[in-house]
Amino acid sequence: MTTDPIPLEIRSLRYSDLPAVMAVERRSFPTPWSLAMFVLELSKPGGMCLAAIRDGWLCGYTVCSRYDLDWHIMNVAVDPPFRRQGIASALLAELYRRADDSKARFTLEVRQSNHEAIALYERDGFRIAGQRRHYYQDNGEDALIMWRTLATLEGRLDDVPSADPLAQHRR
Repeated sequence: MTTDPIPLEIRSLRYSDLPAVMAVERRSFPTPWSLAMFVLELSKPGGMCLAAIRDGWLCGYTVCSRYDLDWHIMNVAVDPPFRRQGIASALLAELYRRADDSKARFTLEVRQSNHEAIALYERDGFRIAGQRRHYYQDNGEDALIMWRTLATLEGRLDDVPSADPLAQHRR
C-alpha cells in the first residue's frame, strides 16, 4: 500500500503569512529580507506574491514585481526541510500561469554559486544574460542575471535583453 503525498496548495501570499515567511527567509538566506521589504512588495498592486502551503504549513514563497511586460522575480524560497520536493517548480509554474501573457518575460538575479537554483531556472527556460559584480552584500559574490522569454523557451538567445534587467524601465 502506498500513501499519496500531501497535496501542495499555491495561493496568494497574505500579510498574515509574514511571520512564517520571515522564519523561512531567515533559514534560507545569509542576508534575509526585512519584514518591511515584504510588506512593501505585498502592497504593490502590480506585483505577484505566492505562498506554497503543505498540510497547513507555509513551506515556500515567491515574490515578483511587474514592469510593463517584464516580471522581475525578486525572491524564491523553500524551507530547508521541504526542499527537493518540487515546491519551487510549482511556485514558478503558478507564477507563469498567473502572468497569463504570451509576451511576458521574466528576469531574476541568482548567486553564481547557487548551482541548484541555476539548474532549476535553466530547466524552466531561463538563460544567463550577464552578471552583476559584487551584488551580494554579505560576501561580495557576483549575481548572474537570467531571462526567460519566448526566445529562450525555444532555445534561442536573440531576444535576451541586456545584462541590466530593468534598465529600460528606469529611464
